[in-house]
Amino acid sequence: MELALLLFLFLFNLVALAASPAEWRSRMIYQVLTDRFAQTDGSTTAPCNAGDGVYCGGTWQGIINRLDYIQDMGFTAIWISPITQNIPQSTTDGEAYHGYWQAKTPVFMGLIADKFLMVDIVVNDFAWAGNPTAVDYTAFTPFNSASYFHTYCPTDYNENQTSVEDCWMGDSIVALADVDTTKSGVINTYYAWIESLVSTYGIDGLRLDAANHVQQSFWPGFNSASGVYCVGEVDDGDIDYTCPYQNYLDGVLNYPLYFPLTAAFSSTTGSISSLVSTINQIKSTCKNTTLLAPFLENHDNPRFPSLTPDLSLAQNAIAFALLADGIPILYEGQEQHYNGSDVPYNREAIWPSGYATTTTTAPLYTFVAQINQLRNQAINKSPDYLDYMAYPIYDDSSTIAMRKGFDGTQIVGVFSNLGAEGASYSLTLPDSGYTSGEVAVEILSCANVTVDASGDVAVAMGQGLPKVEVEVFKGQSDRAGVWSKAKAS
Repeated sequence: MELALLLFLFLFNLVALAASPAEWRSRMIYQVLTDRFAQTDGSTTAPCNAGDGVYCGGTWQGIINRLDYIQDMGFTAIWISPITQNIPQSTTDGEAYHGYWQAKTPVFMGLIADKFLMVDIVVNDFAWAGNPTAVDYTAFTPFNSASYFHTYCPTDYNENQTSVEDCWMGDSIVALADVDTTKSGVINTYYAWIESLVSTYGIDGLRLDAANHVQQSFWPGFNSASGVYCVGEVDDGDIDYTCPYQNYLDGVLNYPLYFPLTAAFSSTTGSISSLVSTINQIKSTCKNTTLLAPFLENHDNPRFPSLTPDLSLAQNAIAFALLADGIPILYEGQEQHYNGSDVPYNREAIWPSGYATTTTTAPLYTFVAQINQLRNQAINKSPDYLDYMAYPIYDDSSTIAMRKGFDGTQIVGVFSNLGAEGASYSLTLPDSGYTSGEVAVEILSCANVTVDASGDVAVAMGQGLPKVEVEVFKGQSDRAGVWSKAKAS
């Protein structure tokens, strides 16, 4: 199995890049739950009922075989689920197909050629298939004694940070023994292990599971020992709670944005004003918004289409997340408009979709590819695009317009929550940075508009679809070049 991991990593990264946070900023991440993405034999008919919570047969080789599916959407990095050895038991809570019930840190895995590889890492706990009061610690590696763990207590999530850090998650079926990361032996072992793991397998970045369940003082040394970009999971929408973790790690998943973003676009009555307020507060509170990781879905939260089947609302929410400050993440299946609700139903296999890629069979696949191409073009045209913090230039009860990029290279996105039944109308945008007489191109509808004498841009809205103004030119002679670049795959 370790040879398989080595092969996977070799094919994924022909050169170990050990990518820095600065190098990650231009990347776009596709999140893969390895067991659910692709089978080695390429099957699209193998059964997989997400509700059963058992292994379905996805493999690293399957990922390798389907890299073109990911690459053709414009993604430049892949995040795979944990690679350590998990408990083997089948329990009434299901099996460890997801990779988060680790029992041994020695790698139980195999690579993929110009993409960054991010690996999910579990530091906080080790899994035991049974009651938390009956754990056999000798089953764990390398922490094979109770002395390495906190004494059992159930986690109290009600604003009790000591309990969050010191007590156990899990239940009486699968207990998650909480590692005491204040002990010098644990600290030294983990730091040495992550340094070796990253260098041995050419890993470029790490996603750190349940980062807020580990003492903050543990993380700077771990981040440094890894030598790569580390983004922590702090599953909390409180900006004042989540942002300070950037003092200990390079970045965090942008849960403070996730909650108001989902609320704003999952309903035609969603609050745009709350989203605007959150954006401004994140910018003023978080240490570096360019190293946050915005997302709309993941394996722990209900899929967006489980909240609304409206395709226009999904397009607005997806585009907003992909064009937000930071390093955007798309969870496998979003591009197929999967609608699984909560765990485990949001962990569907991708292969029954047939990996559809056409506008008629998978409209979100082609839509995501367009948005990613726009972001890639903006970065290639002006690297300082990444330094510019996006901000709202317009909002009303159903619309928010965002600008990102300095004059001449800016992207202006207009996002609506009116839904597919939304009426057609013209929206006048101020503060776009465009000047009178210039022509702004709306890339998604292939339309263009001349900026008026006041510098305002009239955007034709309809059917609740997002609009993205991305190019400016002085005369019609430039138009062919604009479109040939924008349409390139």
